[in-house]
Amino acid sequence: MNFEELPKETLLKLVDAYAKAWQAMDGAYFLSLEKKYGMDVAMEMDREAWRIFSPIEARRIMRLFDIEQGGGLKALEKALKYRVYAALNKQSIEWDGDNRLVFTMNTCRVQVARKRKGLPDFPCKSVGIIEYTEFAKTIDPRIKTRCLFCPPDDHPDDAYCSWEFTLEE
Repeated sequence: MNFEELPKETLLKLVDAYAKAWQAMDGAYFLSLEKKYGMDVAMEMDREAWRIFSPIEARRIMRLFDIEQGGGLKALEKALKYRVYAALNKQSIEWDGDNRLVFTMNTCRVQVARKRKGLPDFPCKSVGIIEYTEFAKTIDPRIKTRCLFCPPDDHPDDAYCSWEFTLEE
């Protein structure tokens, strides 16, 4: 397939389909681990997978979109907008001065699907801490990451998780 010849609408559909397929594969892999080895092992493996994947994703985004390593919170803001999750979930970014960036996942396909099925939130905080910390420090090692809330924490109705990024000089 020659992607360069495809119309914009088709390319957007492909982005959506590929992002959903990526997330479905991630979920299927997790469920297969959980079924065979239990939740504790599945969570441990999920944390390790994100420890490996997050820097890979960050480096690819940096390379593809000319984001210089060490570019601080502005570089992180730009990179967060290109993550696979950005095609799947509603996200927001707010600045508090020049040294504090707050990233919020307002809708999360995983959590929304669980809610629709009557299931409790997936307790992803321990995974998210690794995921967002590794992603941010790959963009700039001076960036510090702090979880403001993430399941199993309580969260507002209009957000599932929120992360604070600060730059340490």
